[in-house]
Amino acid sequence: MARLSKGIFAGFIATIVLSLLMIMKAMMGMMPNLNVIAMLTHMSGASSPLVGWVMHFMIGSVVWGGLFALLYDRIPGGSALMKGIVFGVGAWLLMMVMVMPMAGAGLFGMNFGMAAPVMTLMLHIIFGMVLGLVYGFRAAPAPANS
Repeated sequence: MARLSKGIFAGFIATIVLSLLMIMKAMMGMMPNLNVIAMLTHMSGASSPLVGWVMHFMIGSVVWGGLFALLYDRIPGGSALMKGIVFGVGAWLLMMVMVMPMAGAGLFGMNFGMAAPVMTLMLHIIFGMVLGLVYGFRAAPAPANS
């Protein structure tokens, strides 16, 4: 259970970082039609973006963070950072072939153009890096007192 809670915590921190990057992207006017919160809100049938934000944090923290913790030993990569990157790319791939088509964005989000898969891949790599680093730091054994 400790491993799972560390994964959820790492997923929460990684989701905060991802969310800040998403807000910065929106403030810069980059790809305004690629709005994950609006997609999640619409897919849930809700009218309030608060629902989209809650879903975003639940997916990032509980689903991805928890899954990362459960699969940690099986994910390729020699370090927590590399495992996080590999996991982030895997999460991106699932989003591109499952979530984007369900949201009406097409396979790999191509309805938004070529920049969509590239931008979302970069965001997922950053998410994975933060996820792996935080999880690795939290999972590391405490130093022995001498």
